[in-house]
Amino acid sequence: MSALFTPLKLGGITIPNRLGMSAITRNRSSKTVPNEIMKQYYEQRAVGGAGLIVTEGTLITPQGTEWPDAPGIWNQEQIEGWKKITDAVHAPLVVNLFPALAPHPEAPEQIAAGVPVYAPSAISAPGGKFRYLEGAPGYVIPTEIADPTVIIAQFKQAAINAKEAGFDGVELLGGNGYLVHQFLDSLLNTLRALIEVYGPDVAIKLNPAGGYNDVGMPLQETIATFGYLLREVDKLKLSYVALFRYMLRRLDPDLDGSFPRDYTVWVAPRLDRQDPECDGLSVCPFYFAVSVSVPPNTHIFVSGSVMPAEAEELVSGKAAGVFLGLTWICHPDLGKRIRAGMELDTVPDYETLYVVHNNPAVGILTTRRLFIRSWK
Repeated sequence: MSALFTPLKLGGITIPNRLGMSAITRNRSSKTVPNEIMKQYYEQRAVGGAGLIVTEGTLITPQGTEWPDAPGIWNQEQIEGWKKITDAVHAPLVVNLFPALAPHPEAPEQIAAGVPVYAPSAISAPGGKFRYLEGAPGYVIPTEIADPTVIIAQFKQAAINAKEAGFDGVELLGGNGYLVHQFLDSLLNTLRALIEVYGPDVAIKLNPAGGYNDVGMPLQETIATFGYLLREVDKLKLSYVALFRYMLRRLDPDLDGSFPRDYTVWVAPRLDRQDPECDGLSVCPFYFAVSVSVPPNTHIFVSGSVMPAEAEELVSGKAAGVFLGLTWICHPDLGKRIRAGMELDTVPDYETLYVVHNNPAVGILTTRRLFIRSWK
């Protein structure tokens, strides 16, 4: 796979190959503070051949979330925890900046923060599940925020903290219906604030065609909106733009917020070809539409159930690189396995994906496929 294993300059850093590890929620921090288990987790993937590692979504404020053990980056204790990880991981490491996503007013973090649940308007998204609250309640009607620039300032401070923690760059989570996705008109200003801190080592992840968390538009409207956005983003000369592909069975729920429960379809190679809107294209319609004329300053990375053989095809074409997620959970040494042409297990153990039971190392440092120690 020669194209996949060639270096690429992204902003101020050079990655050794085009095989990235995407942000994957693991819910293993120690009350939002990065810990030893997380350090070992990222070390394994660096040794295993990841060209670029993006951290799990990292909260920029102490407000509540569906994931109470997601790491944060708003205080000094968290910064020190991340420093231990950035010192240990010998691979380009980027932090995924993640705003409080539709928190719940009864969440302990939200109560401690002393602020309402903010959104662009007082309209609740369907679904949601706060598993750690009694009765596992869903999303609530939020409070319309009067001044979105407050959130931009929070992102900038998070970038300052990330730089102190030793990260090579920052990736802004701008998809999946979370706060940045809801405020597309403020997205460019947020990116400019991050650039003030990190210069060219700023990236963004977008999920234009999904309907997760009650967002989404018809296909042609999506192409027009995000096509314009990408042209404006191109002027900022970001490190890269990650596009998450349209996935009917994963990120486009029914109106009641439900999904099909056959988890095996989440990782089937190029499953979305079967969706009528894909019209037989080898990749999802949105990615095809914007990639026929990739903006000149933008490195496009493709994410969303990308399989190794397809990754080579994409990188040999219009994509600068790819991000894999669940496959890195199955194989900490995924990069070396792909290079060696070895067998892959593409279905992770969903029972331990987020739930840690009595041993938080299970499902994050141990997998059904053994890490090949001789590679270390």
